Amino acid sequence: MTTKLQIKGSWNEVKGKLKQKYGQLTDDDLSFVEGKEDELLGRLQQKLGKSKDDLRTEIEKL
Repeated sequence: MTTKLQIKGSWNEVKGKLKQKYGQLTDDDLSFVEGKEDELLGRLQQKLGKSKDDLRTEIEKL
């Protein structure tokens, strides 16, 4: 199973939308480094209590 996120547009736009939807997220939570998708999804999973698949789907829809 691939963990590569398919992000439409710029990450800054997606990050802003996630921060609007989930006010508890910080810039540190949303720091994204190429090749570290699992790390990002793990932080979000811990903070939001959602599965990695659910989070991946939600991010890709933004």
